[in-house]
This record gives sequence, C-alpha cells and structure tokens, in this order.
Amino acid sequence: MSVPDGLPQRTTPLAVDGRAGRDAWWADLLAFLVLATIAVLVFRGGEQMARPLSQLAASPVALDPANLPGYALRTTLRMLAAMVASLLFTFVVATLAAKSRRAEMLIVPALDILQSVPVLGFLTFTVTLFMGMFPGSQLGVECAAIFAIFTAQAWNMAFSVFQSIRTIPSDLDEVARQFRFSAWRRFVRLELPFAVPGLVWNMMMSMSGSWFFVVASEAITVGKTTVALPGIGSYLALAIGQEDFRAVAIAVAAMAIVILLYDQLLFRPIVAWADRFRFEQTASGEAPKSWVYDLIRRSRFSRLSTRSLPAVPRLRLPLPSGRRRPRLTLPAMPEWLWRLLVALTCGAASVELLLYLSSRLSFADLLVALGDGSLTLLRVVVLIALASLVWVPVGVWIGLRPGWASRVQALAQFLAAFPANVLFPVAVIAIVHWHLSPDIWLSPLMVLGTQWYILFNVIAGASVIPTDMKEVARIYGLRGWQRWRQLLLPAIFPYYVTGALTASGGSWNASIVAEAVSWGRSTLTAHGLGAYIAAATTAGDFPRVALGIAVMSAFVVLFNRTLWRPLYRFAERRLRLD
Repeated sequence: MSVPDGLPQRTTPLAVDGRAGRDAWWADLLAFLVLATIAVLVFRGGEQMARPLSQLAASPVALDPANLPGYALRTTLRMLAAMVASLLFTFVVATLAAKSRRAEMLIVPALDILQSVPVLGFLTFTVTLFMGMFPGSQLGVECAAIFAIFTAQAWNMAFSVFQSIRTIPSDLDEVARQFRFSAWRRFVRLELPFAVPGLVWNMMMSMSGSWFFVVASEAITVGKTTVALPGIGSYLALAIGQEDFRAVAIAVAAMAIVILLYDQLLFRPIVAWADRFRFEQTASGEAPKSWVYDLIRRSRFSRLSTRSLPAVPRLRLPLPSGRRRPRLTLPAMPEWLWRLLVALTCGAASVELLLYLSSRLSFADLLVALGDGSLTLLRVVVLIALASLVWVPVGVWIGLRPGWASRVQALAQFLAAFPANVLFPVAVIAIVHWHLSPDIWLSPLMVLGTQWYILFNVIAGASVIPTDMKEVARIYGLRGWQRWRQLLLPAIFPYYVTGALTASGGSWNASIVAEAVSWGRSTLTAHGLGAYIAAATTAGDFPRVALGIAVMSAFVVLFNRTLWRPLYRFAERRLRLD
C-alpha cells in the first residue's frame, strides 16, 4: 500500500516540448479560474452570512426561482462548513476511541446515542447559545444551522474511521511498530491512509444524507419566533407548506444541480486521489477518473502552491545510543477505578433523569413509550434487513467496477440526497385514496434517506478489495456462492457493519418525521416512538419529549450492544486483510 505524506507524487513531469508546455499553460489558466471562482463565491456567501439578523425579516424567503442560485450558495456553504467540522471531529474522536479502550467505553455509546437523537433536539438548546454568541447577527443562526447539519454528518464518518483503524492488517501494524513510529507519524502514514477509501464514501453519504435535515436546520424556531434562513431547504419547506408542486420540482432540480457540481468539483477528484491508498501489492486494473484531478496534476500552479506550503514541524528528541526513544508517560489509572467512575457518572445522570420524569409522568407513560419503541424497533429491523438484501449485491457489483462506480456516483448521491419530505404528499395521497394502513405504508419513509449508508459503505468495501486477492480467486475458479463466501462477504463485512449500524441509527432519527406526515389539511400518523416524540414536541410537552428521547437512546444502545458491537468484534478478529 502506498502511503504518501501529501498530495499524489505520481505527477506527470513538466515537459519541455511546445505542445506539453501549452497544455500546462491551459491547465494553469483553468485551475486558476476554478479556484478564483470558488474563492469569490465563498467570500460572497460568507459576507451574506454576517449580515444583521433584521434583514431576514426585511427579505423573507420567497418562491421566486431567481432566488434559488443565492439560496443554493448559502446551503452549500453551510454543508461544507459542517463537513470540515465533521472531519476534525472524526479524526480526533474516532482515532481516540479506536486506540484507547477506556475512551471507547465512553465514545462509542455516546455516538450510538447521538446518532439517534433528533436534529430538532439539538436545535432546541444550540440556537439560544449561538445567538447569544453573535447578538443581532445572522452568524448566530447560521452557526446553529451548521451545527444541526454537522449532527447529520459526523457520526457515520466517525464510525467509518473507527472501524478502519481497528481492522488495520497486522503486518502493517507490526511494520509501524518496528520502525518506532510516533503517534502522529503512525496516524498520517498508516491509520489515515488505510481509512481514506471508506472515509471518502462516507463523506459523500454524509453530504447527501444531510439534505434530509436541511429543511429542519434552515427553518429554525426559537420560542414563538421562527427564523427562516435563505437556502434550498427553507425554499422547499415553504413550497410544501403552500402545496406548490411547481416550486417543489424547481427546488429538487436546483438540488440536483448542486449535487452534480460538488460531485464533479469535490468528490470525484477525492475518489480518484484516494485510489492510491488501496491496500494491495499489484496495481488496480481500472483507476477512477476525474477531469479536475487530472487538471490539478498537470497544473504547474497547483504543484508550486503545494510545494510552497510549510512543512509540519516535528519535535525530535535525542536518541540515546543503543536505546529506544524515551516516551512521556503519565501515571495510569487502574482499570477498576476507571470503570467505577464511568458507572457512577452514568448512574448519576440516569437518577437525575428518573427523578425529573417521575415527578411529572406516571409508570403508564413509560409503558406507552416502551410499547411505541418496540413498534419502531420492529420497523427498523425489517427495513434494514430488506435494504441489505437489495443494496449489498448492488454495492458489490458497483465497487468491483471502478468505471461504473464513477458513472453512478452522482446518481447515487442524488438518490441519497433526495429529501423524503418531497414524497410525503405522494404517500399521504396514496394512503388516503386506497385506504391503506399508515402503520405499514409510512414505514418505508424511515429508510428512504438511510438505506444509502449501506450502499455507500459496501461500495467502499468492495472497491478496496486487493487486486491480487481477486486474481487468486479467479485463478482458483471461485464462482457463485463460493466466491461470495470466501472473498466478497469477508472483505466487505466490516464496511457493511458500519453502514448498517449508521443506517439503523438514522432510521430511528428519521422515524420522528416519517411516522407522522402531513400534506395540507391531511395528516397521517403511525404508531411508534417517532410519532410519540413528534406529538409531544408539537404540544410542547417537554417531559414526554425527554422520555421519548431517553427511551429511543436506550433502545439504540441496547440494540447496538446486542447485535452490531459483537459483529464489530468478529470483524476485528476474523476478517482482517492479513
């Protein structure tokens, strides 16, 4: 596996003939124009975000299609800012959880809970905080919206890096130990490169999946005041509220254009660049293509800019002759004491929550919430199983064919980004017209936005299967179920577990909007914990909101601990690419 320090080193050397020189000149010009255009758009959008808060009331969101380019810019900047924050969070938190058992005891359950907490639950306490930090400015509401989008992006990326670091092949781990890599050098030369292929596909899934929550994050309610930020999400929410099918179609078309642009300008180049981090000893047969990546490689401007960046400073300690590098160590806390502190902290929080709920609710309320939670759990299990049967074979087929992967990449992102809110009118009209059961036919709305976690992770796992392993399977004539059992399923299994885990957590989150849908004056409700929380939120019943979220978190943690965590450990022990 090639593990470079920075940008790809397999660049085409500067040619001396006239044609190559002209090509490099055109590459420089195009690269400069692309970067300058992006910089102008970023500065313009940032300037609009810092305007006074009073301008939102003076210029409310309108359904004029001429406003959509500006709205699309604002939404894209929010999603990119959230993506940067998600990457920083992932690199710190996921790496710490993967390398420290004590940190894992806190971080992994916290991630299980956080991915199931509704985005609206985060907004209730972050809006006031951020608006207090930036009084009278749109920056406060913008930061609240960015944080809400961050909560829709970060968790699956963290799980992806956690899974990758925990399944690093033992021979690579041994080489890093023999060369006495420092923690930083081990991260940048081994752990991060090994995690890059899976992380890239989860970044695409996070960016696409966050469209599902853009509507909620751009139309923020503070008490009795609603703040609608300019964006595609608020435009779509207004169109749905006014039952304007034409405006909904225009918003979906604008969203498709935005997805196509950041696929071509951002994700396709990253996928092409990440191909160099494949774990294999022979070259891959067909590498992903990207015209932007080729442009960057041919541009002298980009290479000179990269070379001019300052090197990361390294702290070097003198090595005693014949001795290993000394390490700074801190007194270790006994394992039993650490477990005791964790148990006491969790116990204290649980007692505090129990006292709050018991003073306002009865035991019957708890039974109702548990019953609704069991119904939602049944929906999640059935939907994840059905989605796995459909998307695992499709993901493997795509991942084994890099050419097809590049063709369907933008389509897969659009399907993953397609907001289920747009389908609510269709679902309501169809269920009412044919007198169908909402308990059954509203269920697919829960998995529409989350099934793609399975597809994207399976594609990532299949795309990094070493070429030499595929060649060995071909030489030995492995076909059909034998090929799946001995090569494909073991190779993709850790990635599938990550995708299914995040899909199930996302489905719990989506149940809040999928179990209670409306269009105009028609409202349909399915029995479940999502509808329970939605009804309590609408009524302003905060004790029942807290009870619903607590029960949902308990279901998610217990389900993950019963099923997904044992599967993670099985993948770590038995399915490593050693």
